[in-house]
Amino acid sequence: MPIHDWTRLETGDFHHFHHRWISSIADALNCGGLPPEFMALAEQVTGRPIPDVVALQTHQPKDRSGGGVALVPSARLVQKFDQIDYAKRKDRVIIRHGRGRVVAIIELVSTGNKSSRHAIRSFVEKAADILTQGIHLVIVDLFPPTPRDPQGIHKAIWDEFGDMPFDFLPDKPLTVASYIGGDSPTAYVESVGIGDLIPSIPLFLTEYDHIPCPLEATYMQAWAVFPAMLRELMESPQGSASPAFS
Repeated sequence: MPIHDWTRLETGDFHHFHHRWISSIADALNCGGLPPEFMALAEQVTGRPIPDVVALQTHQPKDRSGGGVALVPSARLVQKFDQIDYAKRKDRVIIRHGRGRVVAIIELVSTGNKSSRHAIRSFVEKAADILTQGIHLVIVDLFPPTPRDPQGIHKAIWDEFGDMPFDFLPDKPLTVASYIGGDSPTAYVESVGIGDLIPSIPLFLTEYDHIPCPLEATYMQAWAVFPAMLRELMESPQGSASPAFS
């Protein structure tokens, strides 16, 4: 199935798809995709927060006329978060060897991971930390580069290990990458664009052993149960929505 343009929907819409896709990936891995001594679990992102763009509205309480008992407490200052922190709520797939250590992680990049300088620094630093611990990593980024990652998410991560040239393809700005963790990590990078199929990439379980990462089939499964109203909006040539970020 071709990759869709997820900037046409709102952040919460992709959050829902993200959740279903993660579940589909874990199911595929646990139902024959992984060797029997491994298991895949959906894990909520914890630890150092990777915050989404949150608009903090500051305003004075509205003047209420007409008397009666106020239904809302009054105060000198009222503050309200205008958006949900979806980056902190998102899940990822972790692969464990039995009930022991984590050997691999699958991360699906959300809009929140790239929506501010602090957010992308947190994401990049966490990815680099995962790799230096010897944990293997798959990253799927179906959102275009921003001023915070002008050559895409892989280049931003790879710069943590050294200044190595990267052949960025402007007509294929999205990234699907698989990394072998360790002191000297190795990256297998595919550049894709809207309308492309999700390429087959390896999911490493050890430095030498890997299985196919079931991205394309699970994307199709998650898309099949995505709300019809949103699918029609995404597939319509005239469909549009407020950009998820800029």
